[in-house]
Amino acid sequence: MEFLYEYGLFFAKTITFVIAIAVILTLIVSSAVKPKAKKGEIEIDDLSEQLTNIKESFLNNTLGKKELKAYQKQQKLEQKKAEKEAPKSRLYVIDFNGSMDAHEVESLREEVTAIISIADPKKDKVLVRLESGGGVVHGYGLAASQLQRFKSAGIELTVSIDKVAASGGYMMACVADHIIAAPFAIVGSIGVIAQIPNFNKILKKNDVDFEQITAGEFKRTLTLFGENTDKAREKFREEIEQTHVLFKTFVSTQRPSLNMDLVATGEHWFATQAIEKGLVDNIKTSDDALLEQQHQHQIYKVQYKIKKGLSDKFAIGLSHGVNKAGVSLMSKFKALNP
Repeated sequence: MEFLYEYGLFFAKTITFVIAIAVILTLIVSSAVKPKAKKGEIEIDDLSEQLTNIKESFLNNTLGKKELKAYQKQQKLEQKKAEKEAPKSRLYVIDFNGSMDAHEVESLREEVTAIISIADPKKDKVLVRLESGGGVVHGYGLAASQLQRFKSAGIELTVSIDKVAASGGYMMACVADHIIAAPFAIVGSIGVIAQIPNFNKILKKNDVDFEQITAGEFKRTLTLFGENTDKAREKFREEIEQTHVLFKTFVSTQRPSLNMDLVATGEHWFATQAIEKGLVDNIKTSDDALLEQQHQHQIYKVQYKIKKGLSDKFAIGLSHGVNKAGVSLMSKFKALNP
C-alpha cells in the first residue's frame, strides 16, 4: 500500500509538471503571434423545418399505419399546393441574452444589419427573444438603438420575454411594436442604481495617503479611496437622477400610454402584473409565439458567431485537458487513500 501511495504522489508531480510546461508553451506562442481582429459570420437555422421535424417524428411514433399513411398523403397534397402559391413571408428570430456590460450588442448589430439588408418591410417580421436583468447604461442604450433600426426600416418587431427583461433589458423591450411575456417573467425596474465602496477610513487607520489629481471640479465625484464630500455625493445623486429622467423619457416615447409615475419607481413585476400596468401586451411564451407563426411565416433564426482561431481552440482544448487530468488524478488519489 505504501508503494501505491508513493507512486500516486510521483504521478501527481509528473502530471503537474507536464501541465505547467504546456501552459508556459501556450503563453509563449500566444504572445509571439500578432493578434488579429476576430471575424465572425451570420448563421441561419431553419426553425420551420425543425418544428416540422419534431411534429413528424412524434406522429411517426404515435399514429397507426393507416393513420400515418393518410397523414403523409395529406402532407404531399399540401406541399404541392404550397409550391404553386406565393412564397411565405419570413419571421426572423434573434436571441439576446444580455450580460452586465451588454457586450452582446456587438453580435446584435451584425444580426440587425443582416436582417435589414434582406427583409421585406411589407410582409417580413422580427422576433427578439430577450433575456436580461440590465447593466451599464451606455451598453443597453446602444442595444436599444439597434432594435430601433428595425422600426426605422419599417419592419414589425416583437420582443418576447420568457424569464426577465428588467432595467436595461426593459429599455430594449419597450422599443418593440409588441411585447409578449411568460406569466412569471420579471419585467420593469425602470430605475437607476449606482453603488461604490469606500476604503478611506481603512487607509487612514493604517497611515496610508491617497493622492488624486483632477482637472475640473467634478471630473471625479465619489471615489473608492479618497474622502467623499457632501458636495460630491450631491453631484453624484444629480447625475443618477439625470440618467433616470433620460430613461423615463425614452420609455415614455416608445410606449406613450404608460403612466410613468406608476411604473418608473424602480420596481419590477411579474408579467401577469405588468400587463395590467401596460408594460407588456400579451401573456405568452416565445414557444407559443413561434407555433402560432409557423403557418403564416417561414421562420429563421439569425445568429452572428465569432470564428475561433487556432489559439482559441488550443486554449479550450488545453482547459478541458487540464480539468480532465485533474478529475482523473483526484479519483486515483482517493482510490489510493480510502
